[in-house]
Amino acid sequence: MEISVSDAKAKLTNLIARAEAGEEIVVTRHGQAAARIVPAAKPKLTVAERRAILQEIVASAQRNMTPGPSYRELMDDMYDENGLPK
Repeated sequence: MEISVSDAKAKLTNLIARAEAGEEIVVTRHGQAAARIVPAAKPKLTVAERRAILQEIVASAQRNMTPGPSYRELMDDMYDENGLPK
């Protein structure tokens, strides 16, 4: 992203947040690049990487699920033949 010095002064907080998220901001003066705002440390994981990890966890859980008792079986254990609680 490129932004002029005058615009950058007004939006510095937002620009810092974007840099922390991994974006590189080029600050220009009279149309020429004057400085760069970059993250001090590279983010550990990107949003896409975190999403991929979560999707793998969900897929793994779905593969390993075992069916439990049916609703009817649960009801049979709780109520007698007249429909009264046991």
